[in-house]
Amino acid sequence: MTDKTQFMVVDEPFYQQQGNEVALYEAAYAARLPVMVKGPTGCGKSRFIEYMAWKLGRPLITVACNEDMTASDLVGRYLLEADGTRWLDGPLTTAARIGAICYLDEVVEARQDTTVVIHPLTDHRRTLPLDKKGELIRAHADFQLVISYNPGYQSLMKDLKQSTKQRFTAFDFDYPEAALETAIVVSESGIDQATAAQLISIGAAARRLKGHGLDEGISTRLLVYAATLIKGGVDARDACRMALVRPITDDRDIRDTLDHAIEATFAQAS
Repeated sequence: MTDKTQFMVVDEPFYQQQGNEVALYEAAYAARLPVMVKGPTGCGKSRFIEYMAWKLGRPLITVACNEDMTASDLVGRYLLEADGTRWLDGPLTTAARIGAICYLDEVVEARQDTTVVIHPLTDHRRTLPLDKKGELIRAHADFQLVISYNPGYQSLMKDLKQSTKQRFTAFDFDYPEAALETAIVVSESGIDQATAAQLISIGAAARRLKGHGLDEGISTRLLVYAATLIKGGVDARDACRMALVRPITDDRDIRDTLDHAIEATFAQAS
């Protein structure tokens, strides 16, 4: 039997509530409803789920989905050993057995023929058939399935089927408003509030370029990275170019625009 304590979130993750999402998630978990979390890259989706697992005192099993992931990667497979074969549960099966929250991160990256295996767990059946093993698992009473994805990267080839979407309750996440995002950057990096506010203003400038040369704006995660570098002694301009601009674009004009915004922001402070 799998020891569920290895999947517990022991320390409280830092999470700043943006609205009533904590109470809404608690209601969804109380009813064991599956949850879908949507929002841009680095806006706090995974941190929110980690925080809720800690708050509810439930084990959390996270799967980073990718295009090479097969159904066997989720549910399990037989392994060939010296004395025969042995079945190894996948993360979804383990979560269903022990009553964990199973979090499929960026689920649209997985192939659609893989994600259909979650369907029986997301309705009244709450079952998981292991066809290769000839076993039908009835999910533990505490089991919950959570998925996340970034709607900004949707395409005809990478989107959830309606037959999957309509099995979930859903949250829309976005980047926090400026004061809250400043508080998050201060708490996560230890940087002073004034510098954090300057970083937030650069982030806001980049987000206004989304759809006008940028596929995605600067995430809260990257703002924390920049603040961490500055706190460690890196020049603010260099830290911003390294953490905020170079990761998100190779377009020279966009880079120049953001570099100028960085120079202007920190020139005002000096």
